[in-house]
Amino acid sequence: MAPPRQLALALDHAEKLSREDFLPGPPNETALALIERWPDWPAHAMAISGPQGSGKSHLAAIWATLSGARVLSARAMRMPMLPDALATGALVLEDCAPGDFDERALFHLLNLVREQQSYLLVTARVTPASWEVALPDLASRLRAMPGIALAMPDDVLLRAVTIKLFADRQLAVDESLISYLLTRIDRSFAAVQAAVQALDREALRRKKPVNRALAAELLREPF
Repeated sequence: MAPPRQLALALDHAEKLSREDFLPGPPNETALALIERWPDWPAHAMAISGPQGSGKSHLAAIWATLSGARVLSARAMRMPMLPDALATGALVLEDCAPGDFDERALFHLLNLVREQQSYLLVTARVTPASWEVALPDLASRLRAMPGIALAMPDDVLLRAVTIKLFADRQLAVDESLISYLLTRIDRSFAAVQAAVQALDREALRRKKPVNRALAAELLREPF
């Protein structure tokens, strides 16, 4: 009989989201420049879109620090809370996806931003101009909202992000592990996040270091 598997505690590992921790590169430099030029924006409502793990929330956190913006999940957005959400004159609306938010509340929010000359930063996986919404007036506003799409990571940025994610978990890893991982997983931020999380979890369970041998074993099974 196989010995019982030891359970590892699922500990939270806070990702560092300061400007100093942001890793700039060609895929995100335009979005970073937009954040840093605030309040000199082309419009009071702007959008940053990109795949999971591409840095949208990190950029939003940097802007929130600069602007004093509050942060609100799009799913949690309700009409009565909007005046308070804009109390500082700036708001991040996180993780917007069509069908996942109150369309009337978003339309009202955009009206408030315009009336009060406040600032709104929307984060989403796809650009708001492409969303299918039921309210025609909202669709028109979304098509007019300027946005910046984060590109897929290049080799240099993907490697730097991988090192950072290990460092966020206080894991020092060698170059051989980084190279091994990046040639065997999907070339996306989401895949890197999943791999780092799986390696950390399994190393904790086995009480072993995170290294290439452990990665080779885990890669035989999907993360």
